[in-house]
Amino acid sequence: MTGRRHLLAAGSLLVLAASLQTAPATAQVSSFLDGLFGRKEQPAPAPAPEPEAPPAAPTVPKKPAAQAPKPAKDAKAGADKAASGAKPAAKAAPSDAPAKVAAVGAPTAASSMLDAEPAAVLAQANAYFNGMTTLSGNFVQIAADGRRIGGKLTLAKPGRLRFDYDQPSPMEVVADGTSVAVKDRKLKTQDLYFISQTPLKFLLRDKIDLARDLTVSDIANDPGGIRISLEDRATLGGTSKIQLFFDAEVKTLSQWRITDPQGYQTTVQLSNLQKGKAIDGSQFFINYGRSEDKAMEKQIKAQ
Repeated sequence: MTGRRHLLAAGSLLVLAASLQTAPATAQVSSFLDGLFGRKEQPAPAPAPEPEAPPAAPTVPKKPAAQAPKPAKDAKAGADKAASGAKPAAKAAPSDAPAKVAAVGAPTAASSMLDAEPAAVLAQANAYFNGMTTLSGNFVQIAADGRRIGGKLTLAKPGRLRFDYDQPSPMEVVADGTSVAVKDRKLKTQDLYFISQTPLKFLLRDKIDLARDLTVSDIANDPGGIRISLEDRATLGGTSKIQLFFDAEVKTLSQWRITDPQGYQTTVQLSNLQKGKAIDGSQFFINYGRSEDKAMEKQIKAQ
């Protein structure tokens, strides 16, 4: 009996080891789908970063409290200067604005949008999305735990989108203008969703107005450019939070970050983007199981 138990235990370990070898790619794709469709198949990773945040929060207010007496000294010094008739205090207020722009890092870029009004930034972002008909390039998806997986992105507006994952992942995501299919090439399965259930409307719609079609929560200057924060309340499962990262002129989308309704965050970094390139429409074909679909699939494979 003892020998059999040892053999069973060894066999269990082998099965576990085999599953762990394929787990990273599956988990990476699953995290992307969580961010794309608002699903939560693996709830464990999401709460992990959150418990670490509360301990850090209390330490922040302590430092300003310790420095509270310092403004009093500065106030006294300012009062002494005012009494003596000095006028540097009046010049200090206007000097704050240029200091903030310089800190952003765009004091000499005449065409930069870093110091533009939010409405102008949104108008430029809308022009970027509405000005593209096709888009192709590479992406790197980063899960909340830091794991990465790359692939190729192909888009043809309106509504057609394709993500091809690098090996060893067998997954691909295809949108044909009506539905989004999540395909597993290895298992030969696919799950279907409505495009309206995804938070990627800014890529899929022929024309989009970010302020009208989504909720703009923030527009901020980042060291590398401009970040636009949005909320989409129409995604599957609840509200998804979206962050779009552009260069300083809002002419290139460098990445997006989606936080699903359960708090799971996925980042997609973009590179080697080409706009306006001719794209074969058959890449966006979805087989719904109808006889005409099967015939079309055979015709595409025969090409």
